[in-house]
Amino acid sequence: MARVTAVSSNGTYSFSKPNRPSVMLLAGLGVEGDVHAGETIKHQFRMTYEPDLPNLRQVHLIHEELFDELAAKGFAVAAGALGENITTRGVDLLGLPTGALLHLGEEAVVEVTGLRNPCAKINGFQQGLLQEVFELDATTGEFVFKSGIMGVVRHGGNVRPGDVIEVELPVGPHRPLERV
Repeated sequence: MARVTAVSSNGTYSFSKPNRPSVMLLAGLGVEGDVHAGETIKHQFRMTYEPDLPNLRQVHLIHEELFDELAAKGFAVAAGALGENITTRGVDLLGLPTGALLHLGEEAVVEVTGLRNPCAKINGFQQGLLQEVFELDATTGEFVFKSGIMGVVRHGGNVRPGDVIEVELPVGPHRPLERV
């Protein structure tokens, strides 16, 4: 069964986000009190040249299985360390199509907008980690980004560790996730 394993937020810009007992998702904004919440772009770099574009990165989700994969390669990464708001287990986040709805807990709904584009700051957290969160697909020659997905809040609600995640796929044809 797919579950939330941790929730994290930070009111100031920093690479990692501390874990919380719960977070409140606000429709059209993101995580209450989080620096990335808002209707328009809040990504520090992108605000300098695209400040008025819609914020498609209100909520960052990472699958905890990535941490297991990284641990097998000698990296110690815990929930919130890569700046995500919601850490999950048991759902193939990277395999979801654009527009999938994630029902989190009793009320919250996040619409998946795309893939997180990992940045060089990951190497500042742990040297060599950046090359582990993306890989080259041998079949297609395309990069596969593994550092989570982004979404927007469609229905607000409180989200806690242990909450069940239900996936609602959009009507087909499905569009694969792209970087946002």
